[in-house]
Amino acid sequence: MAQRLPSRADHGPAEPGDPRTEPLARCAAVLLPADPPRATTVAFWRPDGGPLPATSTADAADLTAAELTVVRPHGRGVRRHTVPAVVLPLEQALPLLARARHDPNAHPATACWGAAVLHAMRLVARGRFLPGLTPAGHDAWRAGPLDADDLTHVRAIAAAMPPEAHAVPVPGSSPLRLPAPEGLVRELLDAVADRLPRTPAAVHAAGALYAAPGRPSRPPGSPALSSWCAEATAGADTGVRISLRLDLGAHDLYDEEGGHATLLVQVHSLVDPALLTDAAELWAGRAGEHFGARSRIDTVLALRRAARLWPPLARLLDRPVPDVLALAEDELYELLGPVARRLSAAGVAVHWPRELARGLTATAVVRMAPGTASDEPAFFDTARALEFGWQLALGGSPLTEREMDALAEAHRPVVRLRDQWVLVDPALVRKARARRLGRLDAAEALSVALTGTADIDGERTEVVPTGALAALRDRITGQARPVGPPPGLHATLRDYQLRGLAWLDLMTSLGLGGCLADDMGLGKTVTLIALHLHRASRTAGPMPPTLVICPASLLGNWQREIEHFAPGVPVHRFHGTGRALDAMTSGFVLTTYGTMRASADLLAEHPWGLVVADEAQHVKNPYSRAAVALRTIPAPARVALTGTPVENNLSELWALLDWTTPGLLGSLKNFRARHARAIESEDQGERAEAVERLGRLVRPFLLRRRKSDPGIAPELPPKTETDHPVPLSREQAALYEAVVRETLAHIEEAAGMARRGLVMKLLTDLKQICNHPAQYLKEDAARLTGRSGKLELLDELLDTILSEGGSVLVFTQYVSMARLLSAHLAARGVPSRLLHGGTPVARRQELVDEFQSGGVPVFLLSLKAAGTGLNLTRAGHVVHYDRWWNPAVEEQATDRAYRIGQTQPVQVHRLIAEGTVEDRIADMLESKRALADAVLSGGEAALTELSDAELADLVALRRPA
Repeated sequence: MAQRLPSRADHGPAEPGDPRTEPLARCAAVLLPADPPRATTVAFWRPDGGPLPATSTADAADLTAAELTVVRPHGRGVRRHTVPAVVLPLEQALPLLARARHDPNAHPATACWGAAVLHAMRLVARGRFLPGLTPAGHDAWRAGPLDADDLTHVRAIAAAMPPEAHAVPVPGSSPLRLPAPEGLVRELLDAVADRLPRTPAAVHAAGALYAAPGRPSRPPGSPALSSWCAEATAGADTGVRISLRLDLGAHDLYDEEGGHATLLVQVHSLVDPALLTDAAELWAGRAGEHFGARSRIDTVLALRRAARLWPPLARLLDRPVPDVLALAEDELYELLGPVARRLSAAGVAVHWPRELARGLTATAVVRMAPGTASDEPAFFDTARALEFGWQLALGGSPLTEREMDALAEAHRPVVRLRDQWVLVDPALVRKARARRLGRLDAAEALSVALTGTADIDGERTEVVPTGALAALRDRITGQARPVGPPPGLHATLRDYQLRGLAWLDLMTSLGLGGCLADDMGLGKTVTLIALHLHRASRTAGPMPPTLVICPASLLGNWQREIEHFAPGVPVHRFHGTGRALDAMTSGFVLTTYGTMRASADLLAEHPWGLVVADEAQHVKNPYSRAAVALRTIPAPARVALTGTPVENNLSELWALLDWTTPGLLGSLKNFRARHARAIESEDQGERAEAVERLGRLVRPFLLRRRKSDPGIAPELPPKTETDHPVPLSREQAALYEAVVRETLAHIEEAAGMARRGLVMKLLTDLKQICNHPAQYLKEDAARLTGRSGKLELLDELLDTILSEGGSVLVFTQYVSMARLLSAHLAARGVPSRLLHGGTPVARRQELVDEFQSGGVPVFLLSLKAAGTGLNLTRAGHVVHYDRWWNPAVEEQATDRAYRIGQTQPVQVHRLIAEGTVEDRIADMLESKRALADAVLSGGEAALTELSDAELADLVALRRPA
């Protein structure tokens, strides 16, 4: 009678590591095969006859005790015994047995069956199972074919089995007989193979046959199904597979009418991979005893399966002996292509003869057109074109034009080249026929040479430069030849400045141009003056003047620097009313971006030896009037000077380098498609590859050094940067939350440009509230004290700095805030000066001189108007009253004080409203600083693309605990 088994609850909870966690594993396991194999069960019993333990394998209510007949020792012999047992269906027994394999407390019989289960699951994972029919006619999967390693593993498991693992006698055996362990292991392999592929998804996709897990009520066998199963499983026991060996035949292969290629069929033993014979030998009976009686049948069935993948093999089945197949030319072409890969994937390897050369390759190359001068200095002086095409090579040795012509004219898959037979891919023949892909202008060719890739037929392909182009690439990517200080220079250039001069000389002498992007304060101006003097010393006769275009605030600085470092060199200003170029035939001509824009036609007619764009970020928008006008001024060489080659997006980098070296980066549209979108991708791998590719392209044309780089400015004093979080006043907090609440409500209802405009307005309003309520409320003569946490901290900082006799620069991006600060300091009796975009040029220099001479201790500056070009080394402190969205712009402003000539430590103070959008932006700026180093920057506009939820999280006021 069935009885309930004791459950885990009867013995108390088990702790981790407690041997009771798998109590059945301490019993002996024995396999009970069934038809179909998926109905196989596993019985667990106690060889000592003791009571069965509790089980956690399934609900105890679903398990019943059963009586099991086993064979046990009795005296000097054996006798049948009936013992209690737990019988589990296969799907419940598998995980228990798999875990028992590595359980030190498991019974040896159970551990052995665990090893067999793991091997069976590995076979299923490798796809080693075949369809078949059981003796009762049921659909069933069988494990197979088994290779030599599989059979060795099966035999090792069987040899390790203790008697308890196969103690159930063979039914109806007389005398008493036990099943062979190896056969029983094979039964388990078949059972696992028949059970695991049967899932609900399989039933849904294929129906009941070979998919349903249960035992069918009626066997589905039929003669057609039996025939199909016999073919499908042929070789599963004998382990036979085939391969195909190509024989090229006579030496006159494909010469005129002679010769042909043949395929020879080879037969392999899966039991012993070292056993191999030709099909002709197998049919002649000379293959040896290792190939059994079924080997011929299995070979024919394997050929029939292979013929489904490649129909020409079906001709072998019509031959009395399927040993040799003659191939037509088109069939050999097919075998060269995907056919061999399909056959290999199905286990039919194709072997090529050793004497057949397969080392024919094609490489895209860029080279000088025939008859073109290859002198490097004039490389970019003319609109010369370079050839772009395919170069074929055999074994790494380039083919001659005549050999490529012969290859292009060949219509055969095997040709004779250099006294050897060469297997030719049709794709290579097409490249030989259409090996000239077109012509590239010099800038396009250099771009391809630097990146090493080009898009050919919509696919990115590696390209190799040759000849003069390869030499030019090596020159500009290598170390520039050293250049000494030029005659007439009244300055001692530092090592890094001499290297910069050598680089500028190399690029401009090649007609390439470049962007000197050193940090502010590292002497870009004196390096450019030295370049002018160096070029003038190498020019026979007078050299046309150098045109320098800069912001209006830097005209005076340029003039003084030239007069100081190159006395005697004429300096002219093309600025103001009554300007003319007639007398400006040498030296330097200085002008502003505004004047250049208005007088571009006049400047374009004048001869220039060099054109320089200082603070070149002013023309970062390629569509601005200034940028368009700048491109109309011809020059043999162009140099851009800027500390921030990328402020907001990669289009700015394109604008600079497309001016210095037109055509290098292609059109803006193609540049965005090939570089910008990939760099802005969220796929880290794609992004890293794009950054590296763009770096290879722009690095030779952009020289960037930082003050922090080793050996650049070791004499600079230390710089300390401190973020000062300040709390909002009650008025600020109330205004902040009201603006967030009201504006977010409007943003949720808006879309497109209207939404972007609202987001920008929200960010601006919040930053102004963080500065001071009076700025947001547009109060002119308001009470300022006691209303802003930032202003209170600024007062404390100024009190400390001024008490120590120090000087300070205070930057803000808002002129209105600067005016409020000026009024506040005046009311407190603190001397200060204010410089902003509306300050006249002459007055700017007066303010700078007054601060530098110690006339006033506090200098208030508008970030945009005074963030570049000024030398304010009197200051030992820099205060950023509000945060700019780009860290590079803040660094430029800090560099007004932290630059060559500074002798005192510089302390940078950044005021950040605690718990506000400024707090979150501070974290974002740190990550953005790293992106800028990879020539990437996002900008404030990126925040307009945040979702409503992301934006709300960004601007929400988080009150400190």
